[in-house]
Amino acid sequence: MTTTTGWNELGPVELVVLTFPGTSIDRATVEEIRDLVAHGQVTLLDLVYLAKDENGNVTQVDVDEDLAGVGLAELALDAKALVSDDDLEVVRESLEPGTSAALIVYEETWARRLALRVRQQGGEVALHIQVPRDVLQEAVEAAL
Repeated sequence: MTTTTGWNELGPVELVVLTFPGTSIDRATVEEIRDLVAHGQVTLLDLVYLAKDENGNVTQVDVDEDLAGVGLAELALDAKALVSDDDLEVVRESLEPGTSAALIVYEETWARRLALRVRQQGGEVALHIQVPRDVLQEAVEAAL
C-alpha cells in the first residue's frame, strides 16, 4: 500500500552516495535497500546513477530513465528530483575511473511520526546530525 505524505509530514531526509567498483550496483545492496523500503524504515525520494569509465567519461541515469541496465530497476520510484546539479557535480568529480555511484535521497520514515508529533506540539526538530561510523568508532575506542 502506497501512501502520499505531504512535505510538512516528512521525517528527516538524507542524501547518501554509495560507490562501487565497476559499472553496476551490487545486487545484494539493491536488495538491502529494497528491504528497508518494504519494511517501512525508509522512503526513497530520488535516485541517480553515475559511472565513470576508464577514460573519464561519465554516464548518468536518472530515476525516470531505464535503470535495468545499471542494476537499479527494483528501486524504481515516483522521484521528486531532489538531487541538485551541484551534488551531481561533486560526485562526478570525485568518482575514480572504473567506478559507479548511486545517489539516493531518502526519508527516514521511522522518524516521521515522532517529527510530526513534535511539530503538532509547536516544537521542531532543531538539529539532526548523522555521526559517521569512523567518528563513532574513534569515540568509542577513546572511551575504553
